[in-house]
Order: sequence, then structure tokens, then C-alpha cells
Amino acid sequence: VYGLKPQIHIDEIVDSGGALLAAEVKAVQAGHLLKSNEEGLKAIAKAGIIATLLPGTPFCLMSNEYAPARKMISLGVPIALATDLNPNCWTESMQMIISLSCYNMKLTPEEALTAATINSACALQKQDEVGSLEVGKKADLVIFDVPNYNFLPYHYGVNLVSKVIKSGSLVFESNPKR
Repeated sequence: VYGLKPQIHIDEIVDSGGALLAAEVKAVQAGHLLKSNEEGLKAIAKAGIIATLLPGTPFCLMSNEYAPARKMISLGVPIALATDLNPNCWTESMQMIISLSCYNMKLTPEEALTAATINSACALQKQDEVGSLEVGKKADLVIFDVPNYNFLPYHYGVNLVSKVIKSGSLVFESNPKR
């Protein structure tokens, strides 16, 4: 109706059958999925629904239970990452989310960066505009002060951003040369 496509937050506290519902309504993406059962995960994999995982939420709730990212990947579920910024999860830091996803959901740095960039763009249906560096896209880019991408999740607690480029223009530089 009206061109709106379902996006759904499900199965965060209990398995309510939300993953099956997401597949049934052909959701673009489904968030949380901490308690989703295997049948539901297989259904969203088959439907091509992106699982938007929110590792900041269990961290802020002091829970040891995170979304089963490794299981999802093995079932063919595409993974995206987001902050879930809200009053019970007060972080805007995608660097923190990437670190939490590697430490607590066992993603590799490469998987976490893919989930935080192109897969997140897909979850927002913006993959033709942003999410990767390709001809015709907006050229949005964050440059981190790390030797290589493997260091990003492991050097946490500090802002590693060196430069931000938005639509091809430099909009932030942490230590501009004078």
C-alpha cells in the first residue's frame, strides 16, 4: 500500500515467529532476530530478507546473548549492522557496533565491514546510491587511521576517523595539515 515496504523488528526477547512473519509479508529487512528459530531463519534466507543485527542492544542491556550471526551466515541470510539508537541503546558509534559484532557475534572484520556498508545500504534500499565505491554512486567514504581494515574492530574506545568524504567532497579531517 502506498509503496511502503515492510521493515520489522522481531524476536528480540522471545521467539514470536517474527522471522516467519517477515518472510510472509516480504519484508525488506528484519531487525534483532536474537531468538528467531532455524525455520524462521531459513525462511528469511529463502526470501532474501536482510537481517539487520543490532549488537549495541544486548550490550546496553548487559546480556550475554547476541544474534546468532554465524548461524545466519551459514544459512545464507545476508547480514547488516546498525546501532539501534534509542533510549535503551544510546550509541551512534558504528565503530563500536563493528567491534561488538566481531567480539560477540564472531564476525570477521571483513564480514563486519560488509555488513556495515553495502549490506546496510541494501537494507535501506539505497545500494544503487551508497554502500560501496562504484562509478555512479555518491562517493561517501570514511577513512580510518589504522594500518588495515583488520585493526578497526580491535582498536576500540577511540575515534579512529581520519577523514570523511561526502558525495566526493572532504567534509571532515581530524588533523588537517596547515
